[in-house]
Amino acid sequence: MDRRTFLASTGVIGVAATLAQAGTRSTANRSGKPFSVKFAPHFGMFRHHAGDDMVAQLEFAADVGFTAWEDNNMGGRSIDDQIKLAKAMERLDIEMGVFVLNMGTAWGPSFSRNNKDDREKFLQEARDAVEVAKRVNAKWTTVVLGTREPRLELSYQTAYAVESLRRACDILEPSGLTMVLEPLNPRDHPNMLLAEMGHAYEICRAVDSPSCKILDDLYHQQVTEGNLIPNIDRAWSEIAYFQIGDNPGRNEPTTGEINFKKIFTHIRDKGYTGLLGMEHGLSIGGKDGEERLIEAYRACDPD
Repeated sequence: MDRRTFLASTGVIGVAATLAQAGTRSTANRSGKPFSVKFAPHFGMFRHHAGDDMVAQLEFAADVGFTAWEDNNMGGRSIDDQIKLAKAMERLDIEMGVFVLNMGTAWGPSFSRNNKDDREKFLQEARDAVEVAKRVNAKWTTVVLGTREPRLELSYQTAYAVESLRRACDILEPSGLTMVLEPLNPRDHPNMLLAEMGHAYEICRAVDSPSCKILDDLYHQQVTEGNLIPNIDRAWSEIAYFQIGDNPGRNEPTTGEINFKKIFTHIRDKGYTGLLGMEHGLSIGGKDGEERLIEAYRACDPD
């Protein structure tokens, strides 16, 4: 019997019982029923229960039922840390989610002005990301398309971005790594080249590669345009990854206006088996906030 089956079969339910058992690091069968979908926390989300050690945070997450993880900063960690974390995730049956590919080209007009140096810097980031992905067993990496160039029509900027992304796909496709383009809302991130799902869909269709898809961050899209389920359905063929955050506040589900249980059920029923990254804060601090976080995801779990 594998670890997940054993944990599920113990029958211990309730967050309080799970957290109490998770406090003893040497206990082999600390048990939390695995969530039915792949919710993916990130480092720091359980530090009040697990401490600052990253492996301990992974262990705690696995013990309370999480089967996935994401780390935007993985590409900036040392190779030793990448290998250590990958080994821990493999031991704990945790699937690695996204890390950010282009920290250096994400926030300026790197994609919108057809600049040779910008493009080569991005392509080197793609080459580096392939190596990171190999070390940490990652299948997806986030790409942010930077800001708009105010002196150019959007159509030209879009075409320039498509060209850079096509060139990156030549690097990513042989490794099986998929970059996922993240539209960011204009309230929190003004003047970004990519904000709307329809634009992301247009770009991915133009790039026409399995290595260029959409990251649908439900928080950003609720702020930008709402209409979440119809936009999911329209862009479905190009969506490869979801992230979560309620609005207002960008905290855990049940703290805002989004009906996450309905959305999670909808995308599961459409056949999505990928990750759901928990890209948000906690509405209250300390251990109470972390327990509330787990309870919120139990409440929104499609099963």
